[in-house]
This record gives sequence, C-alpha cells and structure tokens, in this order.
Amino acid sequence: MNYEAALEYLHGTLKFGSIFGLDRITKLLDLMGNPHKKLKFIHIAGTNGKGSTTAFINNILVESGYRTGMFTSPYIQRFTERIKVDNTEISNNELAELVLQIKLKIKEMVSNGFEHPTEFEIITAAAMEFFYRKNCDFVVLEVGLGGIVDSTNVIDLPEVSVITTISMDHTDRLGATLGEIASHKAGIIKHNGTVVLYPQEQEAEEVIKRVAKEKNAKIHKVDFSTISEKSFGLEGQIFDYKDYENIKIGLLGDHQMKNAAVAIDTCELLCNKGFAITHRNILDGLEKTMWPGRLEIINENPLVMIDGAHNLEGGQALNAALDKYFTQKKKIFIVGFLRDKDFKGIMDMLGSKADTIITVTPNNERAVPSAELAQILQIYSQSIIDGMSIENGLQIAVGLADKESVISAFGSLYMIGEIRGHYK
Repeated sequence: MNYEAALEYLHGTLKFGSIFGLDRITKLLDLMGNPHKKLKFIHIAGTNGKGSTTAFINNILVESGYRTGMFTSPYIQRFTERIKVDNTEISNNELAELVLQIKLKIKEMVSNGFEHPTEFEIITAAAMEFFYRKNCDFVVLEVGLGGIVDSTNVIDLPEVSVITTISMDHTDRLGATLGEIASHKAGIIKHNGTVVLYPQEQEAEEVIKRVAKEKNAKIHKVDFSTISEKSFGLEGQIFDYKDYENIKIGLLGDHQMKNAAVAIDTCELLCNKGFAITHRNILDGLEKTMWPGRLEIINENPLVMIDGAHNLEGGQALNAALDKYFTQKKKIFIVGFLRDKDFKGIMDMLGSKADTIITVTPNNERAVPSAELAQILQIYSQSIIDGMSIENGLQIAVGLADKESVISAFGSLYMIGEIRGHYK
C-alpha cells in the first residue's frame, strides 16, 4: 500500500460516519497490543485555542529534550501534519505502512462481529502506534471533538489534562447549551487527575468543577491577571507573565498570550511532578512555536492574513486582531463557510469592517455555495463579489489590493489551507 492508497482507504471509511464511542477504538488498540498504555500524555480539550496550546506545550517539551509526539486535527495542507515527533511529520511511507497493518486488524475485528472503526479512530490508532515505535517520552494529544467519547479519550490517566476556552460550536453533536458542551469537554478529566483550566464562563466552569470533584481531580485555574503586554507587531508580541519576563511569541492576538499562559502553567505542573523543564526551556519553546492558519501572515506584498475563525469566539478573536494590527488598512475579505457554522453571527461582528467581501466555495460537501453566500452577505458591504473558486477569489483580492490593504481570508480551515498553499 502506498501513501495515496492509504489516504483513499482512510477517506473511504468516512461512510462509517463520525460516531461517538470508545468500544471500537478500544478493541482496535487491543488487537494492536495497546501501544497507548506505554505512553505518557498531556490531553487537551476545548472549543478554541486547543491547537495553539498543544503546539506551545509540544515545543516546550521538545526544547526540554523530551522526545515528544504531537497529535492534532484537522490538517491545513498535508494529512501528515496531524502526527509529528519532535516537530517532524510522519512520512508518507510510514503512514502507509501503519494504515496497511491497521487495515488487517480491522478486517479481523469486523469478521468477529465488531463495528468498523471510523476514520478518526483509525488515525488515532495509527498515531498511538507511531508514537510508541518512536519511543516518545511524551505525547501532546489534542481531542478531535468533544472529549468524553472522543477516540483520544481511550487513554488512561494523563500526566495533565488541559481544558482551553469553551464556547458554542458543534451544537448538533455536543449539545445546545454551554453546560452540555462543557460536560463533553470535562469528560477528559480522569480519577485523581490534574486539570489545567482556562477561565470559563460560569455555566461551563461549574460543570467542570463538579466533574473534577466527582473524580477527585485537582483543578489548577490559570490566572490571566498577571499577563502584561509590552509590545506587539506583525512579527509577534512580547509580554510578561508571573515571574517570566519578555516572553516572545510569534503567534498574533491577545488570546495567544492566554494560550501561552496555559502552556506555561501546564509545564510548571509537569516540573512539580519531577520532569526537568527549565525557565529557559519554556521561553525558548514558546518563541519557537509556529501554528499555521491562526492569524497567520502568509504574504507581505500584498499583505495576506489567513485565520481559521469559523465560530463566534474565533470571530471575536479575529475582530480584535483586525482592530489591533490593521486599524488604518483597507480590508478585503475572502470568506467561505460550511453550512453548519454560525456564519451570520460571525459576519455580524466582522462584516462592517470590510471594504470588499469576496465569497468563495470551500472544497467540502457542507460548504455554502459562493453565489448563495454573496446574496446573504450583501447587507454588510456595497462591494461584494462572487469569487466562485478559492483560486479565483484570491486572484480577485490580489488584483484589488495595494500597499494600504490587508487581505483577510477566514471562515473555513478547508479554504485557508488552499490559500496557504499558494504562498507556502
């Protein structure tokens, strides 16, 4: 099996849906010898910020000399981005070999009457086996969706569980209230575990505290009051936090200082457990962290920024960033959304900032067609253009831009990955 055949097989399993539950992944990993039971984890759930926080923690551990696996989703450009060891992606051949071996185990499973695993379960199993083979000291494991019955929750007690900011998203799967969504995220809390908590709205925080109490888990709530910004620009930002001075991060936005604080507190707890992580390791790890598709400047002339904002909280972060970094710039938006997202709510926040809005159709069956989106968004701008394809929309935006402009593309990771591919 080559890489292309492996991807074809994986994507073919989408017909089995995205079904919650741990029975299939538990059985599959059991047939594989339970590689996950031989690894140490930092497990990260949340609505927004979990990818960036995962990347920060990963880089601190790498800087500390630990062989560190990182599992994230979704990917921006390459499928192999999702599985890394010491920031090196799994190779195409390694992935193909793993998928072939897992395919044989699945055949055995199904012949014995078990349900066929989903795509995400197969990818999770492949990652676990890869990290075990690579002798990882740590694995920084990002939840796929929710928490309690997400396939990553097959792990036993992690070194630390981390819950980043929780907001309304995936309401069709996780529940219609903040409390219901929080109960899914809180599902990663294990008995006698340690939890690092990003400060939440009261409804969400009460749920998390209740679950932690039921499981005799200790909560460490991060205190953002000691964050003090010192400088910022398009190259990054510098701030102080607790006794850490002049922390440099390349990721833009006030929310990234908070995500970095969560990473710092997580690594301090690991240090308290006896793992060797120094002040310098933390500063260097944070500074070296890059995370594609999150307020990322991918071109300077014209200025092009991509962002994965696809829910209200992501929209708020993008809104704040546009105000902070691009106050005087003419704003050209390239937007594409999936139908199940609150794109009207996002555009209620951002639409009035646009001088021109160009609509495109993301490459996904759930995408809102660009022509339909252009009709809906007419209320926000007198200059709205149906760009149709992503490539055509980008060409139109570049043609309109000058040195006083910023092109801001957002709304779907499927879309911004394609735009990033034009420059990176």
